Amino acid sequence: MNLPLFSTDDIRALEQAFARAHPRVSLMQRAGARVAAKASELAGRKKGATILVLAGPGNNGGDAWVAAELLRKAGQRVTVVPFGNAHSAEEAAKAARAAYLKGKGHVEAALPSPIDADLIVDGVFGIGLTRAPDSASAAAIGACNASGIPVLAIDIPSGLNADTGRAPGAVIRAAATLTFIAGKPGLFTGLARDVCGTTEIETLGVKLPPSTGALLTRESMAALIPSRPHASHKGSFGSVGLIGGAEGMVGAAVLAARAALMMGPGKVYAGIAARDVPAYDPINPEMMLRRAEELVEDSAITALAIGMGLGIDKTAPRLVAAALSRDIPMVLDADALNLIASNPSIGAAFRAKTAGVPHQSLSFILTPHPGEAARLLAVPTQDVEADRVAAALRVAAQFNALVVLKGSGSVIASPSGHYFINPTGNAGMASGGMGDALSGMIAAFLAQGLPAWAAAQLAVYLHGAAADACIEHGMAPHGLTASEVIFEARSLLNAGLAGHPHG
Repeated sequence: MNLPLFSTDDIRALEQAFARAHPRVSLMQRAGARVAAKASELAGRKKGATILVLAGPGNNGGDAWVAAELLRKAGQRVTVVPFGNAHSAEEAAKAARAAYLKGKGHVEAALPSPIDADLIVDGVFGIGLTRAPDSASAAAIGACNASGIPVLAIDIPSGLNADTGRAPGAVIRAAATLTFIAGKPGLFTGLARDVCGTTEIETLGVKLPPSTGALLTRESMAALIPSRPHASHKGSFGSVGLIGGAEGMVGAAVLAARAALMMGPGKVYAGIAARDVPAYDPINPEMMLRRAEELVEDSAITALAIGMGLGIDKTAPRLVAAALSRDIPMVLDADALNLIASNPSIGAAFRAKTAGVPHQSLSFILTPHPGEAARLLAVPTQDVEADRVAAALRVAAQFNALVVLKGSGSVIASPSGHYFINPTGNAGMASGGMGDALSGMIAAFLAQGLPAWAAAQLAVYLHGAAADACIEHGMAPHGLTASEVIFEARSLLNAGLAGHPHG
């Protein structure tokens, strides 16, 4: 199943409910014990490892003090550097600090310079931080990052926002993050992949209620792969239409069509908006090329993607308007999104098309990158990136459609308020054509009968997992192309998404 994600407020409520139900159980002691075990693992499980523990004044710092005492008792050479006002800490954190001091644990008032340790344990700030760290903490964070010593972050890297994945100031760059009770969205989107390292979730025995957010997993995505009965034919798997490719951008539509072809639909058509339509695709002659005006009205098409390299000239609005008159599942990407945002008649037509459609019946998927999402919302791009989950949900609600907000930790959002974050993918995907390929993949799964919500999840996860497989083959992160990702995606699809993260 997918891994549930909870906001900071939700986590606080879960902690309080657990404390009321289990007054004799200390979540801080449980968390500290998990931190100590993970720290020993990262230090090579050797006795006498030098471990520097940074302990803030909150409960995150309390976890750090508990871990420090357990590590000291286990024979590690531990030094704790406290931050903030210890007198303002909650009683559990004060008790953890007192236990370490009673055992004559070593404490330093400031970071050593230079830092010399086998491991740093970061317990300065927890999930409640929403501001930039103070100057002293920021200097310590910078020194830890510059040291090159691996860092284990407790719950979240200090300085990272647990809800948004953004950092308003200095932020720890951890080798590993051990987070408690449940995942938080900020650990998987925005800056998270650059600062969290490997992320593990420890529930500490807290029972989790249903959540509106979740992290996609390999196991759940494998269950969505369409079946292929032996007694079937090309008509059994639908016909995909891909419309785009204005002058100078024909490759965008062809690339989307190639991606669709590799996902298993029965037929794939590319509708080219440029004046001169190629006779055929020499790489994939199985693909059928048509004029965009003809294909957009073809009744044989069972799913459509439009916008890839389409442009916004006088032909493009007519094509998008014609597409919106169809009653088939549809992906709107790139210039189709720009027209929805900038052309009042197209925007009104789209809203009319989706108005009143129940959330569970939605069949339109918008696939913006942050700049396109900003245009749809009429806000600066930095506002979208400041809270990617909130922005994706806003677009979904405003247009009553499913939304894939692309980027590091792509967000799949529904106007119902539910969302998923994708854990796959890497920096090699920051190259031209990746979004075109994704649109083709989603459309292919729509044509094969997957509900829009499932088609978006499977395609997004598979797209990123294929790019990760390219890293394993030495093809990424430098110089990775969308065409290479397409072939890896087909291999993983046929292998049931074998062995990729969070499964």
